[in-house]
Amino acid sequence: MFRRKSQEIDTAEQDAKVKQLRDALGPLSSRSLKFCSETCLRRYLEARNWNLDKARKMLEATLKWRSEYKPEEIRWHEVAHEGETGKVSKANFHDRKGRTVLIMRPGKQNTSSSEGNIRHLVYLMENAILNLPEEQEQMSWLIDFNGWTINTNISIKTSRDIIYILQNHYPERLAVIVLYNPPRFFEAFWKVVKYFVDQKTFRKINFAYPNNKESLEMMKSFFDTDNLPSEFGGKATLEYDHQEFSRLMAGDDVKTAKYWELDQTNGYDNKTNGRSKSEVDTEPS
Repeated sequence: MFRRKSQEIDTAEQDAKVKQLRDALGPLSSRSLKFCSETCLRRYLEARNWNLDKARKMLEATLKWRSEYKPEEIRWHEVAHEGETGKVSKANFHDRKGRTVLIMRPGKQNTSSSEGNIRHLVYLMENAILNLPEEQEQMSWLIDFNGWTINTNISIKTSRDIIYILQNHYPERLAVIVLYNPPRFFEAFWKVVKYFVDQKTFRKINFAYPNNKESLEMMKSFFDTDNLPSEFGGKATLEYDHQEFSRLMAGDDVKTAKYWELDQTNGYDNKTNGRSKSEVDTEPS
């Protein structure tokens, strides 16, 4: 948990490192090759302080995880039940830098399934990345603690597993994390969880409280208050409509399939919203 001194290297050295990392990976499958864009390689090098060997090992571990977990093949209908309460959703606004915003409301936790919670979040991470503007590689998280209790909290193990996946398989994807109005007893939970968070991520975490001048100024620096929901000190209204959100995700599933060239493979069919043909054939007309 000790902070490492950042390695300062110029643009030419960075470009050389990216090329060396590309060469070190060797031949890649079509999906892995698509995943390993130049910006992707830079993110992994940045996450490992431009240490080529560490970045290679990290990226190879991600490629292995993606080949087994297949996050790009998760479809909304598989995880929709996890999102019924709106515990995690993509906001209908962006932050001041045009980045995608994910809103999390742990007080609306509705299941105890560790795997279900993880797949739901991984799906939304992939979706948020898909919807990032071309010039952006990162997103923002807003976490609303209204209604959060020990009873609605996910387990320490699930939290640790989520942190592991985010840090090791989605490096440098989080620009800003705001924990808004956490209750005092959250401190005990945080004291345990924070030891699983690396220093780069830790420095992006911001605590904010209502009726606090510093918190208000910080939120204004990250977000337009006209778009920001009132739950976070803004002027907008946050209303989660599960059916409407499901329609949006169904449309994005088609975009995902096209991006990963899955239209004619893995049983994906645009007309069936990601369900296999056998699933649709068994449904009543």
